[in-house]
Amino acid sequence: MRTIAFFNNKGRAGKTMLVYHLANMFSRLEYTTLAVDLDPQANLTAAFFEESRLEELWEDNSQETILACVQPILDGAGDIQPPHLHPMADYLWLMAGDLGLSRFEDKLSESWPRGYNDDAAALRATTAFHRLIVNGAAEVKASVILVDAGSNLGAINRSALLAADYLVIPLAADLFPLQGLRNLGPTIRSWRNQWHRMRQVTSPKDFSMPEGNMSSVGYVILQHAVRLDRPVHAVDRWLEQIPAVYRQAVRGEDSEESPAENDPHCLSSLRNFRSLMPMAQDARKPMFDLKPADGAIGSHLSLVRTCYQDFESLALKIAEKCQLGRG
Repeated sequence: MRTIAFFNNKGRAGKTMLVYHLANMFSRLEYTTLAVDLDPQANLTAAFFEESRLEELWEDNSQETILACVQPILDGAGDIQPPHLHPMADYLWLMAGDLGLSRFEDKLSESWPRGYNDDAAALRATTAFHRLIVNGAAEVKASVILVDAGSNLGAINRSALLAADYLVIPLAADLFPLQGLRNLGPTIRSWRNQWHRMRQVTSPKDFSMPEGNMSSVGYVILQHAVRLDRPVHAVDRWLEQIPAVYRQAVRGEDSEESPAENDPHCLSSLRNFRSLMPMAQDARKPMFDLKPADGAIGSHLSLVRTCYQDFESLALKIAEKCQLGRG
């Protein structure tokens, strides 16, 4: 079992689209997959469900989302509840997100420093996501867990990333994601070091603690359409900077000149599939599953095949780097 978190502290990088399509692709490749929506915006959950179903999920008394699992901790009345897993396809389950998860932020913020005092209640809060993922993965015998984390450096994301064995960082070729990368790397290293020190002074007997490795396996460049006011050479300028910034900020290594297309840390440079996205959203399916009946005809049908090949190649590369097994 491997837990892979997808994270960039700058929003609109295409993170949720990436997780949604990879979850479907991994399941297509017969990796038993659990997708976990830990972003309080719950966009991954919205990608899977119709609006009427979302209304049911997000009712006050619903027991089918991640919020219901942590509600006893939030109320100070107990520990996590068993996760509800939604079957979405063969080999694919979803642990649904909830807009109300943002209420967990303050609880996690106050719990973090108390963990150094071996405060069991604080450690239960900090490790809640890890333990829910472990329990959910055991229930369906998942070989890969894909976590969609939010786009900030807050306490919810800190606990979400603690649960991850590996990180994949989605990036757009723009100034803002690149600057976000410079902030993200040192923060992740700080979280990792703090957690490892905390593990040395704590000794819970009745619940498991994550390793907190958060090892970055690489980044994915998501190519957006070029605006008329933004020439191609401006995009190339940001692309050329990504390898060095990634090595310095995320891996803590000395920079070396290396073109993005030859960077071993670049998992993929996904082309723009914007023309397929509206059709995929209407059909409630991944872009690479679109059929002529969904409107994918002519050049669109060719783009669907390209989309499938690109996501299959990316999934297999991640599987190799993370040493995923199917059982």
